[in-house]
Amino acid sequence: MSPELLSAITIFVLAILVGFEVISKVPATLHTPLMSGANSIHGIVLVGSMLIAASATEPLSQILSLVAVAFATMNVVGGYVVTDRMLQMFKKKPAAVAKPEAEG
Repeated sequence: MSPELLSAITIFVLAILVGFEVISKVPATLHTPLMSGANSIHGIVLVGSMLIAASATEPLSQILSLVAVAFATMNVVGGYVVTDRMLQMFKKKPAAVAKPEAEG
């Protein structure tokens, strides 16, 4: 195994561990603002994956870039769906309209 690959795998694993620790400590009230910020970052990932897909020439690279675009798109859309659901929790429910009693 080359030293560059070992270094890249080490950084990747450490990033996963640090990310898990940071995200697990986020309180629910901060989740929505953080998701909104993460959605903008995922949008940049989507643009990057589309640029890579546009320059792909070999069949394997075209397939992998298509998968990258699909996953990035699902990530962006899913992030906005989760953010919308979280924001719905903080909206006040409309007051129920009082029904007139039947006279009889």
